[in-house]
Amino acid sequence: MSLIPFEISVLGVAIVVDLVLCEPPNAAHPVAWMGTAVSAICERASKQGRLWPFLTGLCLMLVGIGIMVTVGLLLTWSIRWLPMPLALLAEAAALKMTFSIRGLMRAGRSVQSALATGDLPAARRLLSWHLVSRDTSMLNESQVAAATIESLAENTSDSIVAPLMFYACAGLPGALAYRFINTCDAILGYRDEEREWLGKAPARVDDLANFIPARSTAALMIVAGILMGCNPIRAIAVWWRDRRMTASPNAGHPMSAAAGVLGVELEKAGQYRLGHGLRLPKLTDITRAARLLGISTALACVTLGGILFATSSRP
Repeated sequence: MSLIPFEISVLGVAIVVDLVLCEPPNAAHPVAWMGTAVSAICERASKQGRLWPFLTGLCLMLVGIGIMVTVGLLLTWSIRWLPMPLALLAEAAALKMTFSIRGLMRAGRSVQSALATGDLPAARRLLSWHLVSRDTSMLNESQVAAATIESLAENTSDSIVAPLMFYACAGLPGALAYRFINTCDAILGYRDEEREWLGKAPARVDDLANFIPARSTAALMIVAGILMGCNPIRAIAVWWRDRRMTASPNAGHPMSAAAGVLGVELEKAGQYRLGHGLRLPKLTDITRAARLLGISTALACVTLGGILFATSSRP
């Protein structure tokens, strides 16, 4: 029998698959299916009043999580009947669908490349297309760089650390359930007239699901900053001071930690300013942010692998 627990092997293979292979097209991607289903329900749901939209959002979360857990359990049961090499590859492929390291880094690099060629309109368009939902049409170069760094930092938690953490704790059912929760919040969790109450339950469940991952990611970033030669005292101070400045109770943790590690000010006009008093970000800071993402992810994998090894009952 292998000395390495099955889940650790799955984690390692899934990371390699993500880094080596391109993302599958939306037609074959489970996260895209989730988004399509949630969007369709949003279009048909009642937007009148508070009670019915709230109950619709709540039912959507409960049913969706139940479906994802069931699918995860069925996949796990089916996969474990396969021969070991095939079982490992199958579970790694399923896990890979719940996170994206390469895709996130490529999105950041695409914005950086546009800025490097002086094509600010293209950088704004790519930023809006791949990374943020805000209006980017009036952002200057520094603001585009700041928004890119913010998104890379927040998504290190939401798109990488959190699903891997849920897998380590609850296997494929946990990772798939988390991916549904986060996708649902990404579509419905806005305080506009149509989604204020429809997205209330998804937003609160997402806040709960990301409570530990967001804070763990901030801590990992500070450690990663030390490995990058950054000032840990500044990173801790900025994180502790600014972690609660965002509307989200979680997003401010990785973003303020990244601001402190990189020594830059990250501002979303009219909403928050993280790392106030530090210099404005520039083009090369996107590269540093991507490096911070990579090292933080590696540290997360090592940490989760250590936990899995320590808690595994397998020899």
